[in-house]
Amino acid sequence: MKAIIVGGGIGGLSTALMLHARGIACEVYEQSEKIQELGVGINTLPHAIKELAGLGLLEQLDAVAIRTEELFYLTQHGQQVWYEKRGLSAGHDVPQFSIHRGRLQSVIHHAVIDRLGADAVQTGCRLGAFHQDEGGVRAYFFDRSGAHVASARGDILIGADGIHSKVRQTFFPAEGPPQWNGLMLWRGATDWPAFLTGRSMIIAGGLRAKAVIYPIAPGEGGQQLTNWAILARVGDGSKPPPRREDWSRIGRRDELAPYVAGFDIPQVDFAALIAATLEFWEYPCCDRDPLPYWSSGRVTLLGDAAHPMYPVGSNGASQAILDARALADCLVQAEHPCQALADYERQRLQLTADIVASNRRGGPEGVIDVVEELAPQGFSDIDTVLDFEARQAIVRGYAAKAGFAVPQS
Repeated sequence: MKAIIVGGGIGGLSTALMLHARGIACEVYEQSEKIQELGVGINTLPHAIKELAGLGLLEQLDAVAIRTEELFYLTQHGQQVWYEKRGLSAGHDVPQFSIHRGRLQSVIHHAVIDRLGADAVQTGCRLGAFHQDEGGVRAYFFDRSGAHVASARGDILIGADGIHSKVRQTFFPAEGPPQWNGLMLWRGATDWPAFLTGRSMIIAGGLRAKAVIYPIAPGEGGQQLTNWAILARVGDGSKPPPRREDWSRIGRRDELAPYVAGFDIPQVDFAALIAATLEFWEYPCCDRDPLPYWSSGRVTLLGDAAHPMYPVGSNGASQAILDARALADCLVQAEHPCQALADYERQRLQLTADIVASNRRGGPEGVIDVVEELAPQGFSDIDTVLDFEARQAIVRGYAAKAGFAVPQS
């Protein structure tokens, strides 16, 4: 069997490693001219790290990431709503990693090249079209100028080509652009003195205005490369998202400043952290409605092409890695590729659709929204606002749904 993977992001590259580990040949086609360390920080949850550890990547990840050990949920004004241990400290058998997205992608990419060979990943290849017959799938790739650069034939085609997926568009040509909910995300990272344990993560505020801070790598002079983000409502969601070319443009301080001023986070000087960041980016907060199906014959979707979700709950990259494992397992267990893709869809489609819906409501961080709505002026005792059991139900309920609940002895 041979698979054609469209997209060289975290999902596509993880799929290549999973397939290779099971003796399935594959080729990856990426539209960018080269795979670069782009983006800023993300969290990769233990259930996904367990899969990467199974591929022998734990040591490489440890060299470029921070093992997250605790998480604080605060109101916008710094009052604690929830606290929990994370990763190994919470009882998982593998860590949770806070990591630069580009470095995570780079670790997986280098493993693909080492194990599958330098020709396994073809860059500068934009999918133009594909067609399938009883024996397989043929895909045609073009460069930025529209010139044909490659054709590939395989038993299956996997669309891991992101929220603007060409494969998805071929399945659902009338779907239209991603949906923007009016939230804008500003993100940056800079070297900063360690705060709390040096492995701590803070999320303050709900979906109206949210701040996120956590270290993602060792920095210079004993400091840590510290990731920060602000998510704030700048519209009502009635308008289409900004043009695609503006999805990761350099942020403007005058636009960000009013939202920074709204936070009071006692554990770290948030305003100073942002002021020290020389360059940061902005992204519209977009997703898509869940699909009725992912697979058609010998072609299927994976990762953000299948289930793009709002950036809450630390789940986007993690779910793509879980997709990769599930798909690879189905391909070695089924008698026919079409059966395998149908089995994969049955396992993953509804589960990820539920996560997409939960993330629209705020995910586990929605507990902050509930508390801020009930006590907008703050509180003296959190349990009089929302008791422990109710808070636990929101946070732990999401963890169970997304598959990273703490194992019970």
